[in-house]
Order: sequence, then C-alpha cells, then structure tokens
Amino acid sequence: MKRSRKPAVAGTFYPSDPGVLRTTVETLLAAASGWRGAAPRALVAPHAGYIYSGPVAASAYAALEPFRDRYRRVVLLGPAHRAPVRGIALPDAEVFETPLGPVPLDCEVMNSLDDPDVCHDDRAHRLEHSLEVQLPFLQVVLDAFSLVPLLVGAATPDAVARVIERLWRPETLVVVSSDLSHYLPYAEARRHDHATCRAVETLAVDALCNRDACGAAPLKGLMRAAERHGLTVHTLDLRNSGDTAGDHAQVVGYGAWLFAEDDRRANAA
Repeated sequence: MKRSRKPAVAGTFYPSDPGVLRTTVETLLAAASGWRGAAPRALVAPHAGYIYSGPVAASAYAALEPFRDRYRRVVLLGPAHRAPVRGIALPDAEVFETPLGPVPLDCEVMNSLDDPDVCHDDRAHRLEHSLEVQLPFLQVVLDAFSLVPLLVGAATPDAVARVIERLWRPETLVVVSSDLSHYLPYAEARRHDHATCRAVETLAVDALCNRDACGAAPLKGLMRAAERHGLTVHTLDLRNSGDTAGDHAQVVGYGAWLFAEDDRRANAA
C-alpha cells in the first residue's frame, strides 16, 4: 500500500463531501475572469478557508483551464504553519489525498532533490493546510498530474529559487501558496497589500518581508526564479476577507498572480 497523506482540513477549510466540494470549486471558477495570454509558468494563490479566499484563489486557477492538458507536474510551495522547518521540507508520502481522490507524488523527482536545503519532514506536512487547500482546485482544472509538495521554512530566496530551477520544465507548473497581511483594519490592509502587489509585479524581492505575506519565503524564491527566466507578472486579483466574507475590523489579505513569458517570446518558442 502506498504511503498516503490524509486530508487534514477537509470539513473546515473546504467541504469534505466530494460532490459538494467539486460543485464549490466549479462555482468559484465559473465566477472568475478568464485569461487570454500565454500559458502560465507559475501562479500565486491564497490558502485560507474557501469562504474567505476561495474567490481569489479561483482567479488564479481559472487561468489554467485553456491549458489543462499542458501540465504533467505541479511543484507546490507553501509556508509551514504547524511546525518549524529548517530549509525546505518534503513529505515521506507517495500520495496526497483529498475528498476528490488521490494525487500521486512524483517520488522520482523528489528523491533526486539532493540539495543541502531540502529535507524530509512528515511531521510538518501532516496537519499543514497551505498546500492541501490548493489541491481540489488543481484536481478540477487540470488533467492527470503528479505533485512535488514543498513546505518552506527558514530558507533564503536563493535557496528556494535554486530548488525551483532544478524542477523547471515546460510541462511543470509552479504554484506558491501565500496569504498577505494579517489582522489589520480594512483600509490599512488595502494600503499594505497594494504595496506588496507592486513589489510582486516588479519582482522587487528585497521589498518583501514576512509581515507582508505569510508565504514570503517561497514567494520571494519564485520571484527570483521568474527574474532569471524573464517572466512577466500579471495581477489577477487583490482582495481581503473584508471583501469576501468577513468584517472590516481585522482582515487578512489575499492576492492572485500569474507569471508567464511575454506573448511574443511564447509564440516564438
């Protein structure tokens, strides 16, 4: 029997019933705007409960629908909330499960990541939500794919970028899971998150800190890799919990970004 990582937040962050979950994701995707540019090389999506961040996450994943048969592997990076991680942690599992079914891990690729900043830490993965909540969206919008799940803790942007570079392939999609500012008043959060958005759009790695995004470490690594590959960043959505399902007293920020080659470069490739 394959070693399996069971869902930890089904029934809390998103529906546990498969039919309800699929309908929820499909409804969120149907309400999102489409994407008419080049195939995404990477996405950034938030990871709160679907009632709060689901509409913003759907803005990112809806961009994949025209390219659903392009990707064979998804490299998914997110912050570790439940346990401290030194560097970047892989699980010991072979499959990640959700109510929509199993997602196979690319164990061959995972085992090839002989990097001083990469370790195995099942404990960190066991209860972590930042990666799990992305999976139902990926299962709905993509055809068959394998997964490389990476929890990022105390790691430099260069270390994260180096690991992303080792996994960079035309058939590979990179997804970074990150929320933005936490528990600021609505107006202050909007100002703060708009500044973060400008930093992401301009790939200003040094302008971001942990206060700007809980997934700052993987996000900064992606930005560094994107700069090396000459990718353009497109903001798809920028809202907070006060815009979706919460009050305005204290909000959490959410953003969705797409990283792609310039259309002219993509058409020439």
